[in-house]
Order: sequence, then structure tokens, then C-alpha cells
Amino acid sequence: MKRVLVTLMTVVVGVAVVAGIAIYTSVAQAEPPALKAEVAGTLDTPQGTLPHATLQLAVYPNSSDKVPPPATPKSPLGQDWLSGQPFYHPTTTIQVPANSAVTLTFIQYDTGGQIYNPFFAKVHGTMDGTMTWNGNSVTEVKSDNIGHTFTVHQYPEATQPDFFLSVPLPMNKANAKTDKAGYPVDPQKIEVTFVTGDPGTYVWNCEFPCGDMYQEFGGPLQQRGWMAGTFEVVG
Repeated sequence: MKRVLVTLMTVVVGVAVVAGIAIYTSVAQAEPPALKAEVAGTLDTPQGTLPHATLQLAVYPNSSDKVPPPATPKSPLGQDWLSGQPFYHPTTTIQVPANSAVTLTFIQYDTGGQIYNPFFAKVHGTMDGTMTWNGNSVTEVKSDNIGHTFTVHQYPEATQPDFFLSVPLPMNKANAKTDKAGYPVDPQKIEVTFVTGDPGTYVWNCEFPCGDMYQEFGGPLQQRGWMAGTFEVVG
């Protein structure tokens, strides 16, 4: 009888722990407010003349008095587990219009290094296969000069239209001149234009190992509001 009670209590505790982790994960992964692309005019594309929308994101190496961190629940231990980690700003929930040309600008303030997979050092999914980096048109960045990536892809087994976009964001030099907040005064500016199809919901993440824990792909890299999020194509 005692053995049965111990077994039962073990099961109950296990279920409680799993439920607690599930609840915490659900809260921690809450969807941040959306940044919506603004339509302004039209653009000639290989698909014809389409509505043209624009939006801008920044990438910071850490928060400061100048740029506050994303709103993220503390860990069960009460520690600020993402303190000092990089993040996209002002949000990681992106909305762009369907069947449109979209120009996305990145202002990149972080350093970087060698990316594990050189595939993500190349530009994929833009209108002409290029991106503009500090005024120059390029198709890739040296694999040892990567700060972050912005990589949009499908949910597994999704039935929505195919969509894939991957943009390598070059690093800033470690000795770059910085402002009082510690950010480069002359950050990297990257611009891409791509064409959307019909409505769908996708996910995006950074493919550069800029996090912590397992192979530096934990922490902010798996957290909405930081280095991963939702990419919505809306009608």
C-alpha cells in the first residue's frame, strides 16, 4: 500500500511540474504587439505593379536606458534570465499586406562572428535575390562577418502558400565607435524588398548562434519578443 501511495504521489508531482512548465512556457511565449507595414504607393515588380509597403526593425546587442528590453516574464527562480541578451526592436510580431511588394529595413547594432551554416550568409527570397547593405547591392555576406539573420519559414505541414525569406545582417566591428549607451554610432543598414502572396502565418528566427545554452541557440533565440517571432501576411 505504501509503495502504491509513493507511486501515486510521484505521478501527481510529475503532472504538476509538467503543467507548471507548460503554463510558464505559454506565458513566456505570449505574442508581442504587432508592427504593421505601412502601404505608400506602388512598385513595379516581376509580378506587375503592386502596392508597396515599408517597415523598419532594429537589432540591439542588449538593453539600456536608451532602449528598454522586451517585456518578458522572469524565470521560475525569479531571475531575469534574458538580461544582457540581443533582441529585435520594437517587436517580433510582423504584419505585412498580401500580394504586395514590401521593403524591410534593418538597423543592426550588434557585433557577431562566424555563422555555423554558410547557407544563411546568403540572401534568399528577395525580389531580385539581393539586399542593399550600406548603399551597396550584395547577394551574400562573408560567413565570418555575420551579426544576425532574419529568417522566415513555414510551419511544418502547413497548407498555406509557400514563403521563405532569409536576410544575413552583417556585424559591427568590436572596436566601432559607440554612443553613451554603448551602441555603434554608425550601425549597419540593410534593406530588402520582397513580394508576398496570399494570406498566411509564418514564423521567423535568427539563425546566428547569438544565444546561450545548447550550442548558443537557447535563451533569446527561442523567445518571442527577442530573436524569434511571428510573420503574418494579411489580406
